[in-house]
Amino acid sequence: MESKLCLWFTEQQTEDLKLSCRVKKTLHEEKTLFQHLAVIDTDQFGRMLVLDNVIQTTVTDEFVYHEMISHVALNTHSEPKNVLIVGGGDGGVVREVVKHPSIEKIIHCEIDAAVIEASRKFLPEISSAMDHPKVQIVVDDGIKHVREHKNSYDIIIVDSTDPVGPAEGLFSASFYKDIFDALKEDGIFVAQTESPFFNRDLIPRLYQDIAGIFPTTRLYLANVPTYPGGLWTFTMGSKKYDPLDVDILKIPRMDTRYYSPEIHRTCFVLPPFVKELLK
Repeated sequence: MESKLCLWFTEQQTEDLKLSCRVKKTLHEEKTLFQHLAVIDTDQFGRMLVLDNVIQTTVTDEFVYHEMISHVALNTHSEPKNVLIVGGGDGGVVREVVKHPSIEKIIHCEIDAAVIEASRKFLPEISSAMDHPKVQIVVDDGIKHVREHKNSYDIIIVDSTDPVGPAEGLFSASFYKDIFDALKEDGIFVAQTESPFFNRDLIPRLYQDIAGIFPTTRLYLANVPTYPGGLWTFTMGSKKYDPLDVDILKIPRMDTRYYSPEIHRTCFVLPPFVKELLK
């Protein structure tokens, strides 16, 4: 019997953990100005965006991450109108933010234009709202953009890669202070803050940095299968509104697959081992 060639993509998620996926086909690969970019088609997760050999998103589970980094903050604010998205060149956060009728303008600031173009071509279901009339794409350094736009935004969402390379500066107290200044007086900031299993040193530092700047700081959870450990954290800093005070009966039902009014409340219920990280 003739044997069939089997190709695999492997991400080294930590020094002691790897995740491997059987690959059907490599759809695109290039070295951008900032990183190595690939789009591959896998048996388990479908089409997958990979940057520097680290999984960023897949068409199978992307909805969890993009809904949770967006709607929790948007439904905590009383009437968000101007939103800044830093990173997230795949466009998934943009797709979720435009679902809110109060939004008037979205600035999508991504440092690597190649990520945007590859996502448009190979991940159309994720990047589907990039041409929405409320969206303005800015190819620039998000740190620089935030520093130059004080008192400008109701919501700032930092959809960053892991804290290495181009994204390292997005995980710093100085950046969070600039975000505070870029938000209006009742603004809200949210960022992905990595795995409570494999980033146990990073999460307490980020939480304390944000809590030292914002009056209200909350960490919440979601389950993203392709991220290390599956369980993922997001941290919110708010100048005025507390997501725990939101009346979930007033949250409108939207076209979502993970986020819901009930999830808005329960995602803040932290297991004891996560609570311990925040002490």
